[in-house]
Amino acid sequence: MDAPTTTSSAGNDGGGNSGDWGWFTPSRKPADDQPRSPASDGAADDRAADRPVNPIRPAGTEAERRPAPPAPAPASPIPPASAVPPASPIPPASAVPPASPVAPASAVPPASAVPPGAGREEHQRPDEAPAPQGARPAAESVFTTPETASPDAILLRRTMAEIEPVSDKVTSYFYALLFVQHPELRPLFPAAMDAQRDRLFKAILTAARLIDDPDILRDFLSRLGRGHRKYGTQPEHYPAVGECLLAALTRYATNTWSDEAEAAWVRAYTAISQIMIDAAAEDELRAPAWWQAEVVGHEPRTADIAVVTVRPDQPYPFLAGQYTSVETPWWPRVWRHYSFASAPRADGLLSFHVKAVPAGWVSSALVHRARPGDVIRLGPPAGSMTVDHSTDNGLLCLGGGTGIAPIKALVEDVAEHGRQRAVEVFYGARSDHDLYDIDTMLRLAQRHPWLSVRPVVSDGPTSGLSGRLPDAVRQYGPWNAFDAYLSGPPGMIRSGVDALMDVGVPSHRIRHDSIEELMAAAE
Repeated sequence: MDAPTTTSSAGNDGGGNSGDWGWFTPSRKPADDQPRSPASDGAADDRAADRPVNPIRPAGTEAERRPAPPAPAPASPIPPASAVPPASPIPPASAVPPASPVAPASAVPPASAVPPGAGREEHQRPDEAPAPQGARPAAESVFTTPETASPDAILLRRTMAEIEPVSDKVTSYFYALLFVQHPELRPLFPAAMDAQRDRLFKAILTAARLIDDPDILRDFLSRLGRGHRKYGTQPEHYPAVGECLLAALTRYATNTWSDEAEAAWVRAYTAISQIMIDAAAEDELRAPAWWQAEVVGHEPRTADIAVVTVRPDQPYPFLAGQYTSVETPWWPRVWRHYSFASAPRADGLLSFHVKAVPAGWVSSALVHRARPGDVIRLGPPAGSMTVDHSTDNGLLCLGGGTGIAPIKALVEDVAEHGRQRAVEVFYGARSDHDLYDIDTMLRLAQRHPWLSVRPVVSDGPTSGLSGRLPDAVRQYGPWNAFDAYLSGPPGMIRSGVDALMDVGVPSHRIRHDSIEELMAAAE
């Protein structure tokens, strides 16, 4: 995700404390020589929910999971909500002031939209569940329960279907509870919550939807757990989030909420949390939580696009086609995702293609403010849009806008492996002027006879192909001997996938990084 579930202090790498792992126990504790962080002091004794909810307890999701070692009682234990005296009742949602202005759901762009604002960056990877679309007929709800659903999945989906039309209110109330009950966490989130507020809540709902797909769920949550290390997320933070989640659902899922539904949510959230905690603990043994990276190159390509090159402070392992999260010193705790614009280099340098967009805090800072000598932070690499070098299949690559960056990296990767594989690149933009990296791509095509590059322009005159990128792909082929790779705005990816399947490319040979794959698999 681009935003934390809950976080500890900035600069904390999320190592846990020296002996007390709170309510959850990772499968393996970090080695003794790993850096540790003091446990949160909680300050939870004064909390109260609108009605009692079950406590969030440790999970036992793996047969081999060893029990937690005995630990002294923490200074501020987190009691079950039902045991908390109602000395400080939480006021109704309308009376709880959010810590910062919260935009209505209609102001938050859906994940499928071309990201023109609300803090989204062009080609930012949609790693979380799509934003709420507002009220929709039940028959069209993404939370429709499949016939093969388990009893818990049925209960979870019924709750989610009920709260979907009022998801903005549920989300606002959830964060109000979290910040009132845990004010020490508020400074660790971005100063403005308009873009942040939906991410945590929707990630939880996405995971709940995948509860009957354990392999997909584990992959999704393990990636989130590893990625959340850069926020300093601690195991003891998860119960706080879980209790606020249950309280928000209790308040708004009035028709479907019951003891059975509550128990299903406790089981689901406990399992979700344990997977994330385990993944973070295992990742801590082999990788830092983040990398410091000095800007060593800043090359403007257009008025709003720049190629930014950085030198990480230690080796950064990644594969061509992957992406990372970036935080700038000008917007602390605001992270955005950018693809690597080259294959791994011998000198260890990393490059990104960044387009500044309206309300794009990180992109605007990187394009208009960053200069050599500035230091940014990088999260861990992620993404599965990588080349399978065990096959001789050709590569069909569709890159729109700054989505050409990972396509260029894939081409370099194929060249470095020295195999003669056909690579067909369709590079889409609105105008010839927006084809900011076409010269680089054409030079690669001159150097490698197996590479073909076709520019596609949707608006205005062009020396290349005219029209939409997916339509241009249909004019060529056949593509039955190719693996397809797509990178660009979500709308282009969706239409590109449809076009490729229309011309006979099977879905398992179409690669792109998007949460929509996970959502579709759960339906």
